[in-house]
Amino acid sequence: MDLRKRSARIVLLFFLLFCKAQATVHYYDFVLKEKNFTKLCSTKSILTVNGSFPGPTISARKGDIIYVTVHNDGTYGVTVHWHGVRQPNDPWSDGPENITQCPIPPGSSFTQRVNLVSEEGTLWWHAHSDWTRATVHGAIVIHPPRGASYPFPEPHGQETLIIGEWYKGDVMKIIKDALASGGNPNASDAYTINGQPGDLYACSNGTTHRFSVVPGKTYLIRIINAAMNENHYFGITNHTLTLVGTDAAYIKPFTTPYLLISPGQTMDVLLKANQKPGLYYIAASPFHDGASPYDNTKATAILQYRGSFNTSHHRHRHRHQHPPLVFPDFPDHNDSSAAFNFTKRLRGLGTKSHPINVPKKVNKRIYMTVAVNLLTCNASTCDRTTKLAASLNNVSFQIPSIDILEAYYWNKTGVFTKDFPKEPPSYINFTDPSNNVFTTTGTRVIMLNYNESVEIVWQGTNNTLNTAENHPMHLHGFSFYVVGQGLGIFKNKTHPKSYNLHDPPEVNTVNLPLNGWLAMRFVANNPGVWFMHCHFERHSSWGMDTVLIVKDGKTKETSMLPPPKDMPPCSK
Repeated sequence: MDLRKRSARIVLLFFLLFCKAQATVHYYDFVLKEKNFTKLCSTKSILTVNGSFPGPTISARKGDIIYVTVHNDGTYGVTVHWHGVRQPNDPWSDGPENITQCPIPPGSSFTQRVNLVSEEGTLWWHAHSDWTRATVHGAIVIHPPRGASYPFPEPHGQETLIIGEWYKGDVMKIIKDALASGGNPNASDAYTINGQPGDLYACSNGTTHRFSVVPGKTYLIRIINAAMNENHYFGITNHTLTLVGTDAAYIKPFTTPYLLISPGQTMDVLLKANQKPGLYYIAASPFHDGASPYDNTKATAILQYRGSFNTSHHRHRHRHQHPPLVFPDFPDHNDSSAAFNFTKRLRGLGTKSHPINVPKKVNKRIYMTVAVNLLTCNASTCDRTTKLAASLNNVSFQIPSIDILEAYYWNKTGVFTKDFPKEPPSYINFTDPSNNVFTTTGTRVIMLNYNESVEIVWQGTNNTLNTAENHPMHLHGFSFYVVGQGLGIFKNKTHPKSYNLHDPPEVNTVNLPLNGWLAMRFVANNPGVWFMHCHFERHSSWGMDTVLIVKDGKTKETSMLPPPKDMPPCSK
């Protein structure tokens, strides 16, 4: 080969490698607008994205960049969050209202940058303003990068199933009225799978979502729990599921007859269509181990085998009668042991392509109690002498009227304080129902140095309100490793000896067990302002939140990006 041809081949090779290394850029337009939907024999107007419920699916590959322009044609301000996306150095596009941005006003737009640097699998997006995420949410499907494959055989097909909640009332009014009264908000009236309550609800069995499969084939099912206030069991009658991923990270596969999936979590499962051809229920049923009111109903979809089989179900649907299908076998709705044991089974994959980088040494430790409490109030704040609240380390977080990110970036004072306690004010028997119920308030944040290795130990609590329950805790801006969990009170001299530092799962949302503890670790290498909260909306609305501020590093690459020019304005 002559020198010119050899040089040309080298140039072409480098060109192809360069192109392969470049991220694909995707563009989406999200139009938020009210639209009428009929559910449970009634029609109501809900806030939607592009006229659909759930909203559109974003599809990309690991390493891609997505630009979403959010057009707010609704009646009140709103924000959108990309749940589980790390957003390296760019909290400006993260979305929680008055944490990283002020709401997008009606009649205006905001373009957000979604950078999929390390995520692979299933995530989701949702509104992050009051309770608007009840109807404003959708899937983010992240395929392996070009030239790569799944860490399991290529499935024959894929399906995305989103568990949601349906409220007959206006969700914004429901939470507003609850905060005004100081009591519990109304529970949902139904659950949904891909926007449909299913066969067990009146007026819904004609629109039940269906997933068609070929006998003998294997399918990848992506499950998202977008429900507002309840964990769920998920399963398919007579079928086992092989769990292979959660929160856009792969795990060591294991088979299970059901999933326990909390609000905020995503799970990827493999389903083998190995049963007699027919119709089978896909079902979501609430897991609730607390004392608060909840919606004790079930949502269904249908797994339908292709081919010839008895069509009695079609005739039943035509007559709007319940079909003769069998419901999956789930544990009791309050079986805390089942929930705890399921979560304990998760293990990180830990391969060369999907390594585990859990911090072995820790620079900063935080011991964090999680509680539902009371606050005193008067006629100007609620309708009675006390109101329900929630707290972390006995601080009920107060959302400011100016977003914390801009206040931090522009050095505005009086918006927040940097003194969130790294431990509770006193050490007591946290699971004793005789504990004091009252808490304090404040907009207090946690300050972290760039690249600190952080361990947070969550501690479940109880008090005279008898409010102990499972809590789905979510951190923005990071995935974290769950290195330990247990029942009862955390013991800092003995429990760390049992930590799993070999193959812990990497997640962005995790279930803190009833009256138990959970330890998580991560490296604070993402500068910015990041929300941390319970993903039960009623608890987050009551103050079970805080904010992590990660300081800039010493270089441009380790520092927060400047704000975009079209940031929504703040009113104050």
